[in-house]
Amino acid sequence: MLPGGRSGIPVWGKLETVHGPEAGRVDHLSRPFRRRRPLTRSSKARPAIGLSERSDRAYAPASRSFDAPPYACAPSLTGVSPRAPTIAGSDHPKVLSYVDVLAGNAPVGARVAIIGAGGIGFDVAEFLTHEGHSPTLDAPAWYRQWGIDATLSTRGGLAKPAPGAPVRQVYLIQRSTGKLGEKLNKTSGWVHRSTLKMARVEMIGGVSYEGIDDRGLKIRTGEDVRVLEVDNVVVCAGQEPNRTLYDELITAGKRAHVIGGAHTAGELDAKRAIDQATRLAVTL
Repeated sequence: MLPGGRSGIPVWGKLETVHGPEAGRVDHLSRPFRRRRPLTRSSKARPAIGLSERSDRAYAPASRSFDAPPYACAPSLTGVSPRAPTIAGSDHPKVLSYVDVLAGNAPVGARVAIIGAGGIGFDVAEFLTHEGHSPTLDAPAWYRQWGIDATLSTRGGLAKPAPGAPVRQVYLIQRSTGKLGEKLNKTSGWVHRSTLKMARVEMIGGVSYEGIDDRGLKIRTGEDVRVLEVDNVVVCAGQEPNRTLYDELITAGKRAHVIGGAHTAGELDAKRAIDQATRLAVTL
């Protein structure tokens, strides 16, 4: 809601819908040249917009009808699908998708190798190194983890960090060289890296994957070949746009738009998705 009981979506360079007697006025309390368009009623019914939902279940074409109701357009927000790795042995039973791991659909052993050290890889590593109550929801535990003296009895309120023991041995691996987590958010990336360091996660970069077998994951770094003897290998090697529904809508001759991860899966960006959705909404 906006001040005075008004509602609307701020749009820079566009007019914004607003209710009430102040409709059409320039809002001098906000940025310059931000105008609002009065909401007018029309005797003609506005066309409906069909929204395709994101779901963690596979899309079933047979469950959809593109003929009724008569949508004017169909924005497709069907997200992404995990990218399948091209590694020898990637079909081994110990190989798991991050989707199944985070959803609790697959048991994970005590020793784990994570392929892919992007944002999802870091999240999965943090998820797997602790179980039960999260320290972020337990203030005393969080203080102990980060070395904070809440009583302020020590100089600067600092204490020796005492993080809990990790519940798993985790390896976080990436093909590219350079510091792992280099592309994480600038304001919080250091937190993720520090958390994994406290959980004794071994981070390995610049590797090539030689294969997966009963022993574990075989990797090569330069001339060195190493076998990580792990119980499971979790794949976090990126995503592919899930455009199945969008493609079928276009084939059926329907007006459709694709936004979010279904549009661009690389480096998933919520800000970009919101921007795309807002720009599409103001054109409808």
